[in-house]
Amino acid sequence: MNPVRKKRLYIVLAILAGAGIAVALALSALQQNINLFYSPTQIANGEAPQDTRIRAGGLVQEGSVKRSDDSLDTNFVVTDGVKNVTIRYSGILPDLFREGQGIVAMGKLNADGVLIADEVLAKHDENYMPPEVMQALEQSGMKQQHDAAKAAKQASPSEYAQ
Repeated sequence: MNPVRKKRLYIVLAILAGAGIAVALALSALQQNINLFYSPTQIANGEAPQDTRIRAGGLVQEGSVKRSDDSLDTNFVVTDGVKNVTIRYSGILPDLFREGQGIVAMGKLNADGVLIADEVLAKHDENYMPPEVMQALEQSGMKQQHDAAKAAKQASPSEYAQ
């Protein structure tokens, strides 16, 4: 083989190997950082992986928020109208967090089916709900109940109005 062709062949092979390594590293990084959304029904049915960081969302069930007296630990139940999932969070909850509120929690599912959250996000105004939570509520038929409760709350006189 001609030495010039041999040199070109080595250069092309080196470029292909470098591109292959770069693609493999990129895919590995993406796979580690991906957070898939699971509804409470999917988690209760065992579709969500354990010990992998996931996102879960729904409405905080009325009367389910239990705060620890001596720490920042909080347990609450999130529902999509069909099934429930318990979420355990240690930290300061967002100001907009409350019962009946749509939230998204990110964390890992333990063997007991409890989501150990490291981050809790609450919707930022009265009209917004995360798309994943909205879709889960629509599939379970609970969206109409949530909208009716929200309309009733808006129709009642505000405690601040005078």
